Order: sequence, then structure tokens, then C-alpha cells
Amino acid sequence: MTSTFSAFAFARRRFASAAAGSRAAAGATRGHVSASFVAKSAVVCGAAGVAISAALPDDFDFGLGVLAPKGAQAFSLIENGMHAPHFDWEHRAWNKTFDHASIRRGYQVYREICAACHSMSLISWRTLVGVSHTEEEVKAMAAEYEYQDGPDETGAMFMRPGKLSDRLPEAYPNEEAARAANGGAYPPDLSCIVKARHGEEDYVFALLLGYSDPPPGMSLREGLHFNRYFPGGAISMARALYDEVVEYEDGTPNNASQLAKDVTTFLSWASSPEHDERKKMGMRSIAISTLLLLLSVWYKRFKWAGIKTRQIVYKPPKVREV
Repeated sequence: MTSTFSAFAFARRRFASAAAGSRAAAGATRGHVSASFVAKSAVVCGAAGVAISAALPDDFDFGLGVLAPKGAQAFSLIENGMHAPHFDWEHRAWNKTFDHASIRRGYQVYREICAACHSMSLISWRTLVGVSHTEEEVKAMAAEYEYQDGPDETGAMFMRPGKLSDRLPEAYPNEEAARAANGGAYPPDLSCIVKARHGEEDYVFALLLGYSDPPPGMSLREGLHFNRYFPGGAISMARALYDEVVEYEDGTPNNASQLAKDVTTFLSWASSPEHDERKKMGMRSIAISTLLLLLSVWYKRFKWAGIKTRQIVYKPPKVREV
């Protein structure tokens, strides 16, 4: 019986050893074939790639569009415009509001210079009340313009003086008239111009003062002006701000930089008229939240201090001896 089991175990070991050797040989054969196949495939694919590249035009993008670059493109300051320098605007601080005197002066610059070409169709007269002018001043300014209203009892439209609910008057009746008066260029609406441009106040301020002679070798067609901060360098708007071009009511020095600063502040306020109230509400929210947090901590300690520090002692009952 013992010899029978020994013979069976020996046969089993021989069979297992033979099977392992067969698997090892098959694996080596597969690895050899796989490596050979990869090598041949690499050579064939490389040759095919060279042939396709030679046959196709240079600007063929293989259907990838902008994902396949067509060539190196150098960054040009003239084509993209210079990056506007950063200026320390006071209202950008978390605890500062707009300079309302500057807003008033900026509106004066807009009314006397910018309003000839640019509109602010999203701003109502009443928005200025309590910000830069009194209610009586705004009513008087609105009454200087006439607005179409109606119909009346006969069904006809009529003209009336402006009131607080009206929007600031538009420079042109429509876009076609604006382009015809500006050589084909359309003056943008300035209601949200600060938020609509990269760099915001910095860009607007730099653009207003960035006019100069074009660099050597650059020619501009008639009606265009060189501005190093405008993409492409050629802008249809001529320089409008010069020293003493506006006489301030409060006697502030009226050099070109001051005019640009004030009108930029006015346009920044027009883009975010809720700026001051939003900051005030945020500070109130932080103060109230801090007070509620302190009250919560105090109540938690008052309520739970006795429970968390008390001791519970278990006294087993006495067992009567029988």
C-alpha cells in the first residue's frame, strides 16, 4: 500500500515539472514573438508617418482645428496691446468706498467730452441721486433733455422734459448713425465698460492716456490713431483728454491724468453702482456673525460645563445576609 502511494506521488511530481517546463517555453516563445511584432510595427508606422507627412500640405490639421498648431507665433505687443500697469485704486480695498467727489467730477468729464460719442443707456438719472448729486441737481440736469413719450389722448407721440426715471440720453439714435459719424467704427456703450475689459480700471485709465506717435515702420490709415494699450495699436477714437480741457467746479487741478482718473472712477461706479452698499452689508454680516459665534460659544460652555465636568459614582446596593 505504501509503495503504491509513493509511486503515485512520484508520477504526480514528474507531471507537474513537465507542465511547468511547457508553460515556460510557451511564455518565452510568446515574448519573443511579441517583441518582434512590436519592433516591426514601429518600423512600419514610422515609415507610414513620414510618407503621410510628405504627401499632406503643411497647414493640414487632421481635423483637430485649433488643437493642432500650424506654426510658431511670436507674441507681439502691437497686435495684442501692452498690459496696463496696476494702479492703487482706493475703492479696491475691502474697507473703502468710492470717492464720491471723484464720481461727481468724472460725470462732468463724461458729460462734457465722452457723451458726444458714447452712450450710457443702462444708467438712470435717479442712480446719481445721493451718490454724486442732490435730487434737485439731478432733476435739473434731466430736464435739460427732451424724451419722446406718449401716446396722448389723440394717439400722437410728444416730447417732454426728462425726469428721474429716464435713462441718460444716447449719443446717436441707432448703431448705423453712430458708425456713419465715426468712419465706420461703433463707439461702445460705457455703462459696463470697466467690467467688460480685462484689467478693468487699469485698462481704461491707461487707454485714455496711452496715445503716442506710432513706432517706426508702422503706418496708420486715415482716421486711426496709435494707442499702445489697444489691441492692434490702431484705434478710431482720437485722444480726448488734455490738460485744462475741463474746468472743475470744485477747483481741483484739471490736468489730463486727473481727468482720466475721475472719469475712470465714474465709469467704475457705473459698472457696479451697488459697490458701496455691498461692502457695508458684508461688514454688517461679518459683525453679526462674529457676535452670534461668541454667544454660541458662551451658551455652549454655560449649558454643558456642568454636565461635562460632573462625576458619576456607582454605589452597589447592599445585599442582606440571610
